[in-house]
Amino acid sequence: MFGSFGWMELMLILIIVLIIFGAGKIPQLGEGLGKAIKGFKKSVNEADAIDVTPPPSEAPEAPPSQVAQTQAAPSATAPAQPVKQVKQG
Repeated sequence: MFGSFGWMELMLILIIVLIIFGAGKIPQLGEGLGKAIKGFKKSVNEADAIDVTPPPSEAPEAPPSQVAQTQAAPSATAPAQPVKQVKQG
């Protein structure tokens, strides 16, 4: 991975990091990076704490064709209300 980088390139990167962040921030950056890597490894190796499997339903669901028929049936049996038309003019 670092085979293409020589010592001069690595020193240049280190100097740029020191200029940008300063000597006081480097330990904090390293600590944050270490915690992030540790948390990532922990989450990869452990099982999920959240169970994402859906709970079993108590009543079996009807196929969509039966659901559509049962929903359409009440509207067909309801008495139709006459529509009054108002003439404008």
